[in-house]
Amino acid sequence: MTSEIIDAMLEVPRVDIPDMPDRIVAATAIYFGGPAISRDGRIRTSSVQTVW
Repeated sequence: MTSEIIDAMLEVPRVDIPDMPDRIVAATAIYFGGPAISRDGRIRTSSVQTVW
């Protein structure tokens, strides 16, 4: 975890993704500009691009 990923977590609404580990996955995808690899329903329905 880097400070940049922590900053990217501010872009992930807690209402959409309330669980911290899932927010870290989503923020990491946002930071690197790629999709999150997850089958979690909350991540998939959020604005974060996902693959699964």
